Amino acid sequence: MKLPPLTTLRAFEAAARRTSFSLAAQELGMTATAVSQHVRNLEAWLGVALFERHARGVRLTPAGREFGTTVSTALRQIASGAARIRQGHDRMTVRLASLPSVVAHFLTPRLPRFRALYPDIQVSISYSGAHHAIPADLTIGHGIASGENAVALFSAETRPTCALGYAAKFGPFDNVDSLLRAELLHDDTEAAWQNWFAAEGISLPDNAGPVFADFNLLVTALKAGQGIGLCPTALLHDEIATGQLTVLFDRAADTEKYYWLMEAEEIAAPARLLADWLVSEARDSQRGYSAATT
Repeated sequence: MKLPPLTTLRAFEAAARRTSFSLAAQELGMTATAVSQHVRNLEAWLGVALFERHARGVRLTPAGREFGTTVSTALRQIASGAARIRQGHDRMTVRLASLPSVVAHFLTPRLPRFRALYPDIQVSISYSGAHHAIPADLTIGHGIASGENAVALFSAETRPTCALGYAAKFGPFDNVDSLLRAELLHDDTEAAWQNWFAAEGISLPDNAGPVFADFNLLVTALKAGQGIGLCPTALLHDEIATGQLTVLFDRAADTEKYYWLMEAEEIAAPARLLADWLVSEARDSQRGYSAATT
């Protein structure tokens, strides 16, 4: 069995997952030049380009995406097997703190796949946020700033969203002005809608639409056909893909915000497996969302 050197595979997997030689270098404790050289050696060994190199960064080629999935799966299986041996086949627990909205719309539908891959790893989920300061191995948060141990999962930009039935009954909503006659639903505050209309040069009149303190309640109301809400469409990928909800306009707000995966200072092998899997799932989800909306 002829295999490429493990060091080249580790460098490539990290670079493919992070879409960055410099971020991969930070993760692996080497220089970006070393990562680049390992990748070039692997490309020479395979006889195919794995990355497109541009002045502003790198991007995976189709062959790179395919091989990246293969290598990532293989390395995760090796890490999982090693962790089981080192810990005597005891159940391994990873503490994950997440926003309730991410638990409901991203984690819950996907966790069975992680359990199928790693049945010995138990994921303990708690809520993150201002009122939930619980120690965790991994934390999923929301906002602008990132840190050295943070990876962007997907965009948090918001767009006008509603149920297909509501659009059919009260539409057409073919321009921004047409939204002024709709029932606008608010997530925590009316400011989001006011800012969205202001960016279009429109002053939003007083709107008595209901305000929901919990985003999941807002989504429930949208599915019930009660109105239109400003929602993070990437987070609602599954609902949009299955036709439960539809995006009315592509013009987005909160374009500078992301959902972040943040790691504790030191994490064990099971937490690393979950972190890598979450990043991979998020990337797959966003590729599916982009394909569905183009």
